[in-house]
Amino acid sequence: MSPSTESSQYALLRQRRFLPFFGVQFLGAANDNLFKFAFTVLVTYQLQLQWLPPSQAGLVIGALFILPFLLFSATSGQLADKLDKARLMRWIKAAEIGIMGLAAGGFVAGNAALLLACVFLMGLHSTLFGPVKYAYLPQHLQPQELTGGNGLVEMGTFVAILLGNLAGGLLIAMPGSGGAWTAMACVALAVAGWALSWAVPPTPATDPGLRVNWNPFTETWRNLRLAYGQVAVFRSLLGISWMWFFGAVFLSQFPAFARDVLHGDAQVASLLLVVFSLGIGAGSLWCERLSRHQVEIGLVPLGAIGMSVFALDLYFASRALPAVPVQTLAQFVAVPAHWRVMVDLALMSLCAGLFSVPMYALIQLRCPPTHRSRIIAANNILNALFIIASALIAGSLLAAGLSIPQVFGVVALLNALVAVYIFLLVPEYLLRFLAFVLTRLVYRFRVQDGGHIPAEGAAILVCNHVSYVDAVLMMAASPRPIRFVMDHRIFATPVLGTLFRWVKAIPIAPRDEDPQAYEAAFDAACRVLDEGELLAIFPEGGITRDGTLGPFKGGIMKILQTHPVPVVPLALQNLWGSFFSRVEGGAAMRRPFRRGLFSPVGLVAGPALPAAGVTPAALQARVAALLAA
Repeated sequence: MSPSTESSQYALLRQRRFLPFFGVQFLGAANDNLFKFAFTVLVTYQLQLQWLPPSQAGLVIGALFILPFLLFSATSGQLADKLDKARLMRWIKAAEIGIMGLAAGGFVAGNAALLLACVFLMGLHSTLFGPVKYAYLPQHLQPQELTGGNGLVEMGTFVAILLGNLAGGLLIAMPGSGGAWTAMACVALAVAGWALSWAVPPTPATDPGLRVNWNPFTETWRNLRLAYGQVAVFRSLLGISWMWFFGAVFLSQFPAFARDVLHGDAQVASLLLVVFSLGIGAGSLWCERLSRHQVEIGLVPLGAIGMSVFALDLYFASRALPAVPVQTLAQFVAVPAHWRVMVDLALMSLCAGLFSVPMYALIQLRCPPTHRSRIIAANNILNALFIIASALIAGSLLAAGLSIPQVFGVVALLNALVAVYIFLLVPEYLLRFLAFVLTRLVYRFRVQDGGHIPAEGAAILVCNHVSYVDAVLMMAASPRPIRFVMDHRIFATPVLGTLFRWVKAIPIAPRDEDPQAYEAAFDAACRVLDEGELLAIFPEGGITRDGTLGPFKGGIMKILQTHPVPVVPLALQNLWGSFFSRVEGGAAMRRPFRRGLFSPVGLVAGPALPAAGVTPAALQARVAALLAA
């Protein structure tokens, strides 16, 4: 089906291509956390084992669960590329029933050794499911649905983590029968997930001829190198892994933070988990609305800024709270100063959702389908390494004498440094952020028929040239990066010239002015098309001086002679007379906001034209028709 780009992400929850899969992953995440938390509580409060003291139980359980991600993620990525993902889900869910059957015996008998073995096996289960989970979405969702679909999955995952932890703690604490109730819940969730997996639609293998390399070490290295070969994708993997580092520091410190800093009981620690999980869920869902049904990585800098700002304010809000006797939940929420802590935590986690969801969607969109699961496996490996690093670094900071609020402050500053590093390495994030701000604050930007901009493959975009921000607006309308051929004089413009260099725009000069630069521009443009990317040209040759559409020059024909790719006409509407355009008898960028904030502008896309039917006059007529639409 070809769903409307205007449909809500919640419509996916009524469709077979998404709902069964969503249910399977939700139940799996809930079961993981119910099992782990119930086991942690069992060891902490009931078993009292000398060889597994309560102070070490959480660390040991967490380490055992994450170990399979390091050992077997590479293998799981290969299997997800080689096999039908729906069938693989059913096999994984059947294995979960067996694992939870063993765990049920461990809970009933109070056998910690058996439960530790099941922790490792459930980690293996999650390792196998991870690449399937994220590689499934782009096979069933349209590109404009990926942000919404990933937002739902992220929201579901954190809500499942929350509910699993709460249920695990309540069930195992039931007097006399906690083990039995926990055992039944674990098995019931596993059976429900397996039954629901049969409703997941077939999802054919993307590389059925793949020969599986069973050596996890050589394959892990190969996967990391494969991911490293795609700069934007690899930086997104690092960004997601950093988000897990950032979140793991806070999640691991919630119990001690609630007890030693906020002076609250166990219910206060649970409240922090609730606020954090709901914040992540809200941010994940909000991505779809803010992104306007496309993969909008401009949200990533916004999320990064918010994560640092609110984490830093959390440090200031919590560092000077007075020491008081242990407070109940009701007593805690009655103190106004504690609301600032909860608001900071909620907004920080909301921004973490804005930070991570677009990067998941970008990875799914830009990875080659034949290697998508293996790239996602590389992401899982990096996530595991960053989570381990977070535990080591946070532990070292605490051992060095820093307080928990100070650790939060250090992580807030580190987040700012990491974000700047990633965004300078991949300027596309910052440029899309600029486009995001420009199209929502300076202008009220509306895209019509944006689906005509191809989601894959080489193509040339041609557009009228009205202002100095035309390229930025076109970037905001496209789900993919665009390389622009632009008048060399625009690169001398302060700020904008730097931005266009960052985006690797191609400077072109008139042939009679600089023949060498002229030929170099065409060579660069052809290389862009050879790489299967989008190339944008302003055929008028310069920004309009009177607001009318000028004659199109013939440079595009030189490119089409050797690269007969589709040509997509675009028209920017209502930009003439704005701050970034020229005005009658004057220059651009004078009298800021002369049309006020939220000035309405638009971009209209027309159907692609085959190269054989393209002439400069015909293209000009198409763009003129779009301008009048």
